[in-house]
Amino acid sequence: MATIDGLPPLRDVIRQYDLVAKRQLGQNFLLDLNLTARIARSAGKLAECDVLEVGPGPGGLTRGLLAEGARRVVAVEKDARCIPALQDVAAAYPGRLTVIQGDALEIDTRALLSPPVRVIANLPYNVGTELLIRWLTPASWPPFWTSLTLMFQKEVAERIVARPRTEHYGRLALLAQWRTDARIVLTLPPEAFTPAPKVHSAVVQLTRLDTPRYPADEKVLMRITAQAFNQRRKMLRSSLKGLAPDLEDLLTSCGIPPTARAEEIGLEAFCALARAVKARGT
Repeated sequence: MATIDGLPPLRDVIRQYDLVAKRQLGQNFLLDLNLTARIARSAGKLAECDVLEVGPGPGGLTRGLLAEGARRVVAVEKDARCIPALQDVAAAYPGRLTVIQGDALEIDTRALLSPPVRVIANLPYNVGTELLIRWLTPASWPPFWTSLTLMFQKEVAERIVARPRTEHYGRLALLAQWRTDARIVLTLPPEAFTPAPKVHSAVVQLTRLDTPRYPADEKVLMRITAQAFNQRRKMLRSSLKGLAPDLEDLLTSCGIPPTARAEEIGLEAFCALARAVKARGT
């Protein structure tokens, strides 16, 4: 579709404001408003939700979110060149779009959002994983958001949803799946973007759980998984050496073979190990 509202097509907007994507900002613009509307719909019903969007660029996804009925959108954009285009979108949807210029890693937008809140974004490639980890590790759980619908490089998306004994399984999968239901809802080829990246992209939806899937102390769980996956090809009796004086007995008590490797162990077993380590105070 050329347009989903009274605003010009995105290619015209980019030409009008001379919005050449900048590699150092991780920018790849998604110009097809069919696709931006599809991403917005994949996040669920938006009419009763506030939406946080990071890196809106010229406003393609922003327009999709508003056209799909989002109650209100708070868009954080680092690139000052994009602000006039976003202000045009705000004018077309009076009172429903707040545009903030700044770095999403430094700005706390929670005071501007009313629950329920969904985070929906075509994240800049250079900060996407860091933002995800921050959203998954707040000071207290549950967080301010009910779901995250986020665009990543396909390889990162596969790491988020990976299962044990697969190529992409690691700490990111454990962290995401400990506290959310995570699934890939859409895959996009490079030519969907301007400029075209060298890799495919994918949209991941993470729906929060009110409590973590299995009980565990976050700091202990993160310490154990970091140690285990830093030497993922080694047996756990070697990679976790120093965790406890009777490590092999401790692993066995949690149903984990000491000769197993980190990539073979599921979330439930890692959480059981974290509880055992916490109970010992080690």
